[in-house]
Amino acid sequence: MKKWKYFGLFFIFSLIILLFILYPKASAITNDLKLFGRIIFIDAGHGGRDSGTTHGKILEKDINLEISKKLEEKLVSEGAIVYMTRDEDEDLSSKWDERKKRGDLYRRLLLYKKYNAELYLSIHLNYGSNPKWSGAEVLYHPINPLNEKLGEILMKNFKEDFKTRRTLKKTDLYMYRNTTIPGVLIECGFLSNANERYLLQKEDYQRKIANTITNSVIEFFENTQIEE
Repeated sequence: MKKWKYFGLFFIFSLIILLFILYPKASAITNDLKLFGRIIFIDAGHGGRDSGTTHGKILEKDINLEISKKLEEKLVSEGAIVYMTRDEDEDLSSKWDERKKRGDLYRRLLLYKKYNAELYLSIHLNYGSNPKWSGAEVLYHPINPLNEKLGEILMKNFKEDFKTRRTLKKTDLYMYRNTTIPGVLIECGFLSNANERYLLQKEDYQRKIANTITNSVIEFFENTQIEE
C-alpha cells in the first residue's frame, strides 16, 4: 500500500485555523502564499522496474524523484496542496497487469482524478544521440488548450534561468493524450550530455529547476482562469 504524504494538507489546515484566530493577520499571510489551496500533482517519471534512460549507474528514475521532492517542497512553501505519484523507488503497476508499463501509467492517471488535481507536472530527463544536445524542454498535448499556455510559460522561464535553446514541443504519448486536466511533460535536461549529467545530480541545480518550475506555475495561475 502506497504511503501518502499529508504534510501539504496539514499545512493548509493549520493556516485555515490561523485565519479564524488571527484575522486579519492570517489573511495577510494567506495572501502571501501565491499557490494557496491549489491542488497540484507531481509525477516523478519511471520508478521500480522502469529505470527510464540511463548512463552507466546513473538512472533517470532516481534524478526524477530527487527533483520532484524538491519541487514538492517549494510548491508547499507557496501554499499548494501537493500529491506525488510516487515518493520512493516504485512503479504503480499491479501484479495482475499484463502490460506493466501501461498499467503503471493508467494508475497515475487515476490518481489525478481521485484527488481532483488542478494541474500536473510530469518530471523526466532527456537522452539524445548527439552528446552535445542539452537544455530543459517542455512537451504538451493539445487535449487541453491550457497545456500550451503552461508550456510556453515554462519554456520562457527555462530560457531566462538556464539559457536553454530548446523549444516547446507537442507529444502524443499515452499519458498526456489521456489527461484532461492542465499539465505538461518537463524534460529537465539531457543525461547524454556530460556537463548536464553532472549538474543534474547536484542538489543546488535540482533546487534551481524546482524554483523555475514553481515560479512558472505561479505565473500560470495568476494569468489563467481554471474551470471547475
